[in-house]
Amino acid sequence: ATEPPTALSTVGSSRVPFRGEHQPGITGPAQAHGHLLALDLAPGAGRKEAAALLRRWTRTAEALMAGETPAARLHDTGIALDAGPSSLTVTFGFGRTFFDRTGLTARRPSALAPLPPFSADELDAGRSDGDLWVQIGADDALVAFHALRALQREAEGTARVRWQMNGFNRSPGATAAPRTARNLMGQVDGTNNPKETDEDFERRVFVPAGGDPEWMAGGSYAVVRRIRMLLDDWERVPLDGQEKVIGRRKSDGAPLSGGSETTPVDLDKRGPDGRPAIAADAHVRVTAPASNGGAAMLRRSFSYHDGFRDDGSPDAGLLFVAWQADPMRGFVPVQRKLDRGDALSRFIRHEASALFAVPGGAREGEYVGQRLFEG
Repeated sequence: ATEPPTALSTVGSSRVPFRGEHQPGITGPAQAHGHLLALDLAPGAGRKEAAALLRRWTRTAEALMAGETPAARLHDTGIALDAGPSSLTVTFGFGRTFFDRTGLTARRPSALAPLPPFSADELDAGRSDGDLWVQIGADDALVAFHALRALQREAEGTARVRWQMNGFNRSPGATAAPRTARNLMGQVDGTNNPKETDEDFERRVFVPAGGDPEWMAGGSYAVVRRIRMLLDDWERVPLDGQEKVIGRRKSDGAPLSGGSETTPVDLDKRGPDGRPAIAADAHVRVTAPASNGGAAMLRRSFSYHDGFRDDGSPDAGLLFVAWQADPMRGFVPVQRKLDRGDALSRFIRHEASALFAVPGGAREGEYVGQRLFEG
């Protein structure tokens, strides 16, 4: 047998383990390329078929993340034949409707209650929700697409795609040193994320052992929102105006209250004119944990650009993915506050929304979600 190709670069050879207490793709930097995919079970497919699909998906995802050719039912396309794993991660989740379709409503987490409506939402139902969710991230576009195709093909006959969204981030090595990513507005985005070194990180992001329900131990809840940015309007705003909207300097992400990017935001600081350094409606003030009873979530998002709309404006923005142990204590209080108005809301539109229960990682010999199906 011929030797498998060896990755030539650190980007290609970088590998994330598939198995562990948590699923991959929740912590760690977001990769350069991402695919978010929701599927609905096909008519006639129930609990048994869904469990068989998760078994197949687990096998395939584990092989792909190790840089191996999956032993799929179908002939492998060879799209990523020359590449290493390129930090590929594959993450699986269940939507609220999944439990109805599989007769598992008694095991549906209370945290999967529908998100409340927000007045600023302009949601497209066809690009929202879904029975099953797959998040794919990789630092090589062909590796990411290869995983997408392999998992889609494994689902044939059991589940069909409801919606798919494609995103990107800065490539590893594009900056001289690791930096917080920028979004398509040019702002440093993610500075205030909970850090894995924080004492309460696990409690905020992951469901504890013995939680409700028990099968979600080590899991998390993903809020997914497609947020279009009104870039034509934003780019007409002068630099100092943009900085006031966000409450941070654009050049380095430092708060307008002073310091560097990682300096805590001082909401009480006043400028020489006696006015608050950070405006009352600045995005960082409205979203600060101190303004929301300590509510926090781990954001791990992708940018997107889907061409241009009929009016010539870019169809571009953020594929917002937020992780938390409980959406009612993470995403919802912050979004309720934003819904009452922050300066940034004039420049964005929430166009799609979904919430998924993402179970804990698969232990050796397990498939993802096994504790739900067989617990």
